[in-house]
Amino acid sequence: MNKQYTYPFTAIVGQEQMKLALVLNIITPTLSGVLIRGEKGTAKSTAVRALADILPEIDVISGIPFNLAPDEESDVIRECFAVAGELLPETGTPLLVEKHKVKVVELPVGATEDRVVGTLDLEHALKAGEKRIEPGLLASAHRGILYVDEVNLLDDHVVDVLLDSAAMGVNTIEREGVSFAHPARFTLVGTMNPEEGELRPQLLDRFGLCVHIEGISDPEKRVEVMERRFAFEEDPETFCRAWADESARLVERIAMARKLYSSVSVSRENLMAIAQYCLEVGVDGHRGDIIILKTAKTLAAYDARATVEKQDIDQAAMLALPHRIRRQPLQDIVMDVGSMLKNRACDRVSG
Repeated sequence: MNKQYTYPFTAIVGQEQMKLALVLNIITPTLSGVLIRGEKGTAKSTAVRALADILPEIDVISGIPFNLAPDEESDVIRECFAVAGELLPETGTPLLVEKHKVKVVELPVGATEDRVVGTLDLEHALKAGEKRIEPGLLASAHRGILYVDEVNLLDDHVVDVLLDSAAMGVNTIEREGVSFAHPARFTLVGTMNPEEGELRPQLLDRFGLCVHIEGISDPEKRVEVMERRFAFEEDPETFCRAWADESARLVERIAMARKLYSSVSVSRENLMAIAQYCLEVGVDGHRGDIIILKTAKTLAAYDARATVEKQDIDQAAMLALPHRIRRQPLQDIVMDVGSMLKNRACDRVSG
């Protein structure tokens, strides 16, 4: 079978905000994902699928399809082995652990609830008195990235499942009074064309970051897009090899940032700047403040700095606030937060 090649992430021309938002979520998964809004043909799906080559490796318990970490609670590990029909190693015997790359799991728009959540083998439960399950996409996405193309077109019942799992970090499978729950903590990445409809507010708020992208207007860059795509389709192996060093440098930079993140400090002055940003644009609740703080720390770590600077706060606000600004009915998402703040400042002065 011929090897399947994925277009390299580092070979994507332009769209820097989109690429940055995705990289920040790799460094800090608790940023809660990113919503990428834009017209058709702007490399949204290409960028997300290309993440597979630059994602870090994680420790995964072998023998069960739940992507569990070795430090998960023992009861959770025991239950997952049981429902998978596998024998848990005897007491005192260490669990077999493997290194796997973080997964990008794609959730099709037309996926059924059973495909997303998983199903219980009720017949086996009744006959043998044991739970058996067929894991769904949420089991595969645990500790990984759950990607939904055309996320605004998802059925409401699937949206409800995603909201529950995103809020609780747990997926529950229930049927005829039999239930099973397993960890389902994932980074949600959605792409959409706003012309085809907007998202439900509850789901929109679950995305940590939001970027809007458009087609490139520079003729030279558009030519570069064509040349690179043609080269990839003609000889994907050679093309990917040509970008391997660039990809390796990005992987190393991400790894260093993941290590540095926890030690990045933020001054109280910058915390006040974050709070002021959110108050100025009328953000509901406190999730926006927290996401800006995490994003600013991640930006500093990505630049190999141990201290957050004002520029990090400004850039983080541009990524974390567009979809959180209180809007009037039928008003579009405000994508240029900076201009909005300038306009409000001018209004106050003129008033």
